[in-house]
Amino acid sequence: MKKVLFLVVPLLLCAIGIAQAGEAKFLQLSVFNPIQMVPEDESIEGIRLDLFYTLNRNVTGFSLSLFGVNAATGDVKGVEWGLGNWAEGFFHGWQSGIFNFTRGRFVGLQSGTINITEGDLTGVQWGLVNWLEGYLHGAQLGAVNISKSECIGANLGIVNYAEGSFRGFQGGIVNSAGEMHGLQLGLVNYTKSLDGLQIGLANYNGNKKPLEFMIFVNWSF
Repeated sequence: MKKVLFLVVPLLLCAIGIAQAGEAKFLQLSVFNPIQMVPEDESIEGIRLDLFYTLNRNVTGFSLSLFGVNAATGDVKGVEWGLGNWAEGFFHGWQSGIFNFTRGRFVGLQSGTINITEGDLTGVQWGLVNWLEGYLHGAQLGAVNISKSECIGANLGIVNYAEGSFRGFQGGIVNSAGEMHGLQLGLVNYTKSLDGLQIGLANYNGNKKPLEFMIFVNWSF
């Protein structure tokens, strides 16, 4: 019995130590990675504060970078404020900064000068330039709005470009959609296929049903 305990107890203590080491930490303080309290391969569930740059795995909670970038190699849930915000996984919450990037799916609000999401977006991109690679379920609000896949919602800006199918409303000086199902309102409206209404100075409908080009108003239903 003593021999069994002699073998089991150290193993249990070792296992407990490994489990504790893998647990997310509540507080991260950083100057510039790797000069940070919690190593970059660990996760944070709580608060991250940094001067210039901090990097962790998964982050849940609030991140604030005073003069730099909040970064995560995994998923982020919560709020990120900084000059730059970078998430390699999915993001659920609010990213706010001069430059915001999410590689995975984004759910929430992405607000800044330049906003980029490579995955699908459910929510709002609000900034000078908004770029979306995946599906849009929501709105892009900015000077230039670019979406590379299918969209359901609204584009409001100076230039709105939707490469795929767009269902909803585009409002701007120049509006372009691969397929438009809804309303385009602007000076110049372009689509390869229209199922809806175009209102503007110049309106082009590539499917030519009933008309290919009209000034002021064009339609196809």
